[in-house]
Amino acid sequence: MKRNETNSSRRNFLKASAAISAATILSPASSVFAAGTETVKVALVGCGGRGKGAMKDFLNAAKRRNLKTEIVGLADFFADRAKGAARQFGVSEDLAIAGANGYKDIMKGDADVVLLVTPPNFRPVHFEAAINAGKHVFMEKPVAVDPPGARKIVAMGEVAKQKGLTVVAGTQRRHQREYLDTKYAIDKGAIGDIRGGSVYWCGGALWRKKRNPGEDDASYMVRNWVSFTEMSGDHIVEQHVHNLDVTNWFLGRTPKSAIGFGGRARRQTGNQFDFFSIDLDYGEGVRVHSMCRQVNGTYSRVAEVFTGATGETWGTGPGKQGFPAEFKRPDAPYAGNPYVQEHVDLIDSMIKKIPYLNEAENVGTSTMTGIMGRISAYTGQLIRWKDLVENKRSPWYNLTCGPTPADFENGTVKAPADDIVAIPGKA
Repeated sequence: MKRNETNSSRRNFLKASAAISAATILSPASSVFAAGTETVKVALVGCGGRGKGAMKDFLNAAKRRNLKTEIVGLADFFADRAKGAARQFGVSEDLAIAGANGYKDIMKGDADVVLLVTPPNFRPVHFEAAINAGKHVFMEKPVAVDPPGARKIVAMGEVAKQKGLTVVAGTQRRHQREYLDTKYAIDKGAIGDIRGGSVYWCGGALWRKKRNPGEDDASYMVRNWVSFTEMSGDHIVEQHVHNLDVTNWFLGRTPKSAIGFGGRARRQTGNQFDFFSIDLDYGEGVRVHSMCRQVNGTYSRVAEVFTGATGETWGTGPGKQGFPAEFKRPDAPYAGNPYVQEHVDLIDSMIKKIPYLNEAENVGTSTMTGIMGRISAYTGQLIRWKDLVENKRSPWYNLTCGPTPADFENGTVKAPADDIVAIPGKA
């Protein structure tokens, strides 16, 4: 893909995603944290293990910047999780909010920054509410489960820019020293132009939880969100998005199309595949093989490798020998832990210590890359990028996974049947 084609693709994606009123875009931010404020107020939406981990990382990052913090809200679908988080962080259980609509109370509050760490299907709705409320945002990856959701993320990222709100995503490799060093070296020509590569997330199966007697569909799906495509996007989106994000980042563009396959061998809950194999065409003769698997007892590899015109490197560097001196990135302050560093960078952008940071487009397009691969594997068809972001006549453009966030808020959730999966050629 030529540079002008890349820019055109980006413009079309933004144009297709920007169905937002001027009043929304121009409305002032209600709570913008600025340098000199004595205490930064933070709230969490999604109090599971990853959510509480994100809060710990944010608090550690604030300490590194000598900032006082105040937790002003903790929301979760389940009351016991929200109250458990309050106890863990030593704040009043009065700050705990339960239910699918709890995020709305968080957005009405006085938080300067909100951490969005619910199952991914909720992310577009929660992100839109946060930006409209004038909040700085950290949001976990991935950020959508379907094309309309991914486009919503990119569109609201543009609104965040208008309001001067910092947005950081949980694609922590963009904040990790080894990856930053490799990107710097590649940009300087260490391996020549990238000609292709392979990216992997191959490991074991994640947890699954049986339905409790009398449990309703909404609760069952939230507790088993990593088993349902409608909740997680499938593991090519939910987990493998990290490697796909590195690929888009290092190449500086999104793929033009995807064709691949996958299947289900061992899962007993939900409707996801166990493995995917996708060929991503990035144009200009560049193809990257995407492989991901969640099957116990199999070989594990979580990595990226790229072949250039004059050399090869892993995402984390060429090995013990490192890059030659002329390709080494100048030292920069670093927290040592990329999960903390992404929050340090969030805070530094908020207080204008570093240039303005907004990762909505990056994580939105990387999520869309995973969605494109999933649709190809589920259907057995070649899926083109423009059919997800431009071509409104495409059958994939408005493909929406349900139950939707509105179903959870309205109490109308009906779970898909367990162990009924997509059949390529018939989907």
